[in-house]
Amino acid sequence: MKRTVIGIVLMGVLGAGSLMAEDHDWRRDNDLRRDYADRRADYRDMNRDRAKIARDRRELREEYREGDWRGVQRERAELRNEYRDLNRDRWDARRDTRDIRHDRRWDWR
Repeated sequence: MKRTVIGIVLMGVLGAGSLMAEDHDWRRDNDLRRDYADRRADYRDMNRDRAKIARDRRELREEYREGDWRGVQRERAELRNEYRDLNRDRWDARRDTRDIRHDRRWDWR
């Protein structure tokens, strides 16, 4: 009797180890979820950047109207930084989209 119970317990322990090593589907789903979340964050950041660009353009027009050339230079520098940030976010969103397509097509490595 003891022998049978110990045999069944050992088979269960050995079987559980192989079951845990077999299933890696959760990694693919987790990676896709992170990619989607990262892409959504990039889109939100791009919308914020567009709002900042619109505000800086208004301020630039005001500086031109007033004739404040130092203010114009400052606003142009801010606009350059905002456009650079927007382009980085676009690049990052494209990379995330490509990664999502790759994960779906090739079953995550």
